[in-house]
Amino acid sequence: MAAKRRQGKRLFVIDTNVLMHDPTAIYRFEEHDIYIPMIVLEELDENKKGLSEVARNVRQVSRYFDQIVEHKKSEEIKNGLSLDQALKTEHTHARSHGRIFFQTDELTATLPRSLPGNKPDNRILETAIGLQTKRPELCIILVSKDINLRIKATLLGIKAEDYFNDKVIDDIELLNKGMLILEDDFWDTHGKNLESWKEKEKTFYRLSGKDVNQWYPNMFLTTNNETGFAGIVREVKEDNALIQLVTDYHHQSNSVWGITARNREQNFALNLLLDSNIDFVTLQGIAGTGKTLLALAAGLNQVIEKKKYREIIVTRVTVPLGEDIGFLPGTEEEKMTPWMGSLMDNLEVLHCHEDTEDWEQSATTDLLRNRIKIRSMNFMRGRTFLNKYIIIDEAQNLSSKQIKTLITRAGPGTKIVCLGDIKQIDTPYLTETNSGFTYAVDRFHAWEHSGHITLVRGERSRLADYAAEHL
Repeated sequence: MAAKRRQGKRLFVIDTNVLMHDPTAIYRFEEHDIYIPMIVLEELDENKKGLSEVARNVRQVSRYFDQIVEHKKSEEIKNGLSLDQALKTEHTHARSHGRIFFQTDELTATLPRSLPGNKPDNRILETAIGLQTKRPELCIILVSKDINLRIKATLLGIKAEDYFNDKVIDDIELLNKGMLILEDDFWDTHGKNLESWKEKEKTFYRLSGKDVNQWYPNMFLTTNNETGFAGIVREVKEDNALIQLVTDYHHQSNSVWGITARNREQNFALNLLLDSNIDFVTLQGIAGTGKTLLALAAGLNQVIEKKKYREIIVTRVTVPLGEDIGFLPGTEEEKMTPWMGSLMDNLEVLHCHEDTEDWEQSATTDLLRNRIKIRSMNFMRGRTFLNKYIIIDEAQNLSSKQIKTLITRAGPGTKIVCLGDIKQIDTPYLTETNSGFTYAVDRFHAWEHSGHITLVRGERSRLADYAAEHL
């Protein structure tokens, strides 16, 4: 009977880092009960000050706890408080029917001598073991984003799990690639009801058939042969789809600020970046695939030549690869300059040529810098950008909340381009499946004013390509 009860009723012990990562985590355990150790409240109190995202999350969690325990008697708190009653309307998407228990008395347990009890992680382990002893009818599960804490818990006989509710998708291979390679017999099976026409030098097709209703706007269709068909889905209604042939940016006649597409995916990326009907573009790809170069070239083309936007704003997450270099003097732009090496490298490619005089290069550099502004993400909250072309670099290091904050800054006439490589995440507790970049790609894929493409082939150099493949 005890084994059956353990499999059914569970009590989740929540680690501090889970609440720091997702302040709504307490509402995401459905019908199960959760337990908050006293040391977790102490750690939250130590991290509540500051303007960082973690500090904001901590303060939000504290407000949730205050709402839950407000006007409650100590006996009620000891018996557990209903999360269903404490839930506010704004969180109905994360509705919980369980109860929350705060630690109100001391739980003693014997830890190995190698685990001193004054360390916060070990005190959480001690609490979990004490709960196992006190409530043997329950299955006690420790939930933590800390891998080492989960390992120690498992070694001590405590069931431990990662926090999964922030995952966008179960497997990163399921993430939208932005492109579909058609079967060899596609036109044989779909060519009977095919319509085609031209409008202002643009070629359109309307077709119907099986699987068409699974397509989505701004999805690219192509064949295995790169010189063959290449189109973009413009509209899907039931089993009918409207397809437009893409513009070919492989040729110098269609160059964008002197840049041409070197492969199929880069050509698709330029089609998205230069389409004024698309407000949000995400480019995913490993280093050297040309994400920043393409985004900058398209931005300069539309800001300086076509004058669609007033200026280019570039920002990125300031997560160091090695040790932090400490305080940086100067203005906001000067502080961000060390993080913008890739921007400067690509600007050099775009405007420096062998036959250009030094004074011409200097004048061009001044012109470009007047139209390109470097901004820190720390000061984005509350702003509204009008008629701007915004590039968010290293977007894989953003959380879903941060990416939402940035995208909602866009005002009328603004286009946002997110660049990222989900295999190079440097932010703690973010993974390929819960990154803000993955979140944005997944949530925007069906919107008619957004587009995504995954760049797969490196074009930096043969050395870089070989290193990326073999190292």
